[in-house]
Amino acid sequence: MKVGIVSYGAYVPRYRITPDEIGKVWGVDGKSMSKGLMINCKSVPSPDEDTITISVEAARNMMRRCSVDPRDIGAIYVGSESHPYAVKPSGTIVAEAIGASPNLTVADYEFACKAGTAAIQTCMGLVGSGMVKYGVAIGADTSQGAPGDALEYSASAGGAAFLIGSEKMIATLDRTYSYTTDTPDFWRREGQMYPRHGGRFTGEPAYFKHVLSGARGLLERVGAEPKDYTYAIFHQPNGKFPTRVAKQLGFSDAQIKTGLLAPTIGNTYSGAVPLGLSAILDEARPGDRIFAVAYGSGAGSDAFDIKVTDEIDKYPRSKAPTVKELDSNLKFLDYATYAKFRGKILLGGE
Repeated sequence: MKVGIVSYGAYVPRYRITPDEIGKVWGVDGKSMSKGLMINCKSVPSPDEDTITISVEAARNMMRRCSVDPRDIGAIYVGSESHPYAVKPSGTIVAEAIGASPNLTVADYEFACKAGTAAIQTCMGLVGSGMVKYGVAIGADTSQGAPGDALEYSASAGGAAFLIGSEKMIATLDRTYSYTTDTPDFWRREGQMYPRHGGRFTGEPAYFKHVLSGARGLLERVGAEPKDYTYAIFHQPNGKFPTRVAKQLGFSDAQIKTGLLAPTIGNTYSGAVPLGLSAILDEARPGDRIFAVAYGSGAGSDAFDIKVTDEIDKYPRSKAPTVKELDSNLKFLDYATYAKFRGKILLGGE
């Protein structure tokens, strides 16, 4: 059975902060940091936004663009490393918010920044086997960065939701391949507010080894070359890593341009590849082929071969905001307001 994307929706908070503003507080050259990371600014969630509210907004935008009865959804999976509750699922709230029937399975996923794509793979299996008619896969985060840590310049917020089914697909998910090892480059223990990372170790042998292995493994299995794709999207902890890995694989700047969002919204963790894919679907045409590789620390990669169908010409993209529209009408914050929004400043009595 052919399985694919029936609808999608995205959400990114409107607030932003620049590396220069962060650097001024810590005595760091923010402009050099911005250039090195290829990040001009990053998104910041407001005090009343978290992974659940972002997931709900993305899922509602997804449902606005299709005529699917939410009661036909049989599974909802929310992938994130910043679930608001340690013990209580995010997915049940999303299900209630979009009017899904109680007759469904729900689970929260965690695998650092690739939890959202792991959710897509699960939905592919459930729909493809006939166990459910539709599945919803969400990748969303309000990522954390300790004050003064390198992560603070990139860790941001946002997410995207995908309705996976076998009818009226705007894009088919033709093949997926994963590559996984035990490479502890990034971690956060239960109860800790901020994650720790292995510094340069996060590039090699973590990010590059896994993204390259996942990408090459998929290309080999589908018998394709980079030139066969219209678009490509790679996990983007910054703008530098995906640009470098694309060149190593043989993809051009033109192929990655549309899905490269880190320069203006930062690293949305589990939302990174889902948001990049959403930006591509915002402008994709029938026959376009999309190559996508997500990466999650710990470590693993999920690669996808995707083809846009004729159905996208009838798909009402205008019924919900595009990623470009979500990246407009911005409000920039000073560091003090940013720190207050992110809970880095505790108010009296808290």
